[in-house]
Amino acid sequence: MDEESPKKTKSDLAKKRTEKAVERSEMAEERTCYAEDRTLLANERTFAGWAKTSFASIGLGLGFQALFQSANPVWIPKCVATLFIFLGILVIWLAERRARRLLNERSGNHVNLTSRRTFRTLSFSVTFGGLVLVASIWFLI
Repeated sequence: MDEESPKKTKSDLAKKRTEKAVERSEMAEERTCYAEDRTLLANERTFAGWAKTSFASIGLGLGFQALFQSANPVWIPKCVATLFIFLGILVIWLAERRARRLLNERSGNHVNLTSRRTFRTLSFSVTFGGLVLVASIWFLI
């Protein structure tokens, strides 16, 4: 009996180790899923930050036009304002491209993510608004 008892203890120990290894492996997979979710949510926050930068650039262009509207020659403030507005449009498209690329590489596990279409729609909206502003600066003001 004494000889069987250590063997049982060794096999019990091996079973416990195997169970613990499986448990650790499952926990690691779950942590990986959460890490992917955090990465995708950080991607959305980054896009929002770049969108704010885009809006700031467009606002800077409008402010420059309003501030130097009476400067001579008239086309210089219009050119500078147009440059800032186009810069804002470029920034939103670069942010959209980056966000969509990451969304194509990964998928969310436990979170509801912003759709690819939403990023594209916002980019088109900013572009349309920026082009309307440029047209109004050049033809209405």
